[in-house]
Amino acid sequence: MEAATDAPIAPVRVARNLRFSDLVAALNAGFADFIACPQYGLFFASIYVGAGLFLAVALFQWGEPLWLIPAFAGFPLVAPFTAVGLYEVSRRREAGEPVKWGAVLGAIRGKGDEQLIMMGGIVFVAFSFWMIIAHGIFAIFMAESGVGESLEAFTTPVGMAMLAVGTLVGAILALAFYAVTVMSLPMLVDREVDFLTAIITSLAAFRSNRPMLVIWAAIIAIALMAAMIPAFLGLLVLLPVFGHATWHLYRRTVRDAD
Repeated sequence: MEAATDAPIAPVRVARNLRFSDLVAALNAGFADFIACPQYGLFFASIYVGAGLFLAVALFQWGEPLWLIPAFAGFPLVAPFTAVGLYEVSRRREAGEPVKWGAVLGAIRGKGDEQLIMMGGIVFVAFSFWMIIAHGIFAIFMAESGVGESLEAFTTPVGMAMLAVGTLVGAILALAFYAVTVMSLPMLVDREVDFLTAIITSLAAFRSNRPMLVIWAAIIAIALMAAMIPAFLGLLVLLPVFGHATWHLYRRTVRDAD
């Protein structure tokens, strides 16, 4: 695919002509990576699934079942960071390098410059910020409504209004966070750049390919939400496939500068 410069971001250029066929090709390549090295995908996905199940059980034990919905809605925000090891698997397969546990797990530390760790901090802050916003929305709609703190509260008019507002606000925040991370995290695995450069590149790629990358975001969001319904178990396959596929979409989008 011919890439064109959208913004003067050294030392890379970003494509401006992503098509739906690129998304399909990325998904096919991601599935091929998962089939070739399933142990890595299952390992990282199982950590994610285990964390989700722990969160669900903890919220019930704490008597806070209402927080299941905002927690599960915000949980996909941390998915890109859990896919860092998968990016390394795809990178190594593409480069013809041996895929070994030490190298894959080592990729989570980044290239020794703490840039990935800083991005991990941003991911944590984003999830925490969403939970704070969700708490504020809950307080506004429910504080004086007289509706009990149970899941049945979402079936009331006040609860449905809260869901509508929360969904809209959450979608805006998730799209902004997605634009920041969709190319920056694989770029930090691929190149020795600082996290600000990676974020700027990701935003430039999103701006230049907004229709296709919004479609990509929608595909991921819908698929991950559906996969979370059966006790998160669908994520054992979908999370690795989308993780690998995101790497291949990054490689189609971010190129070396001339």
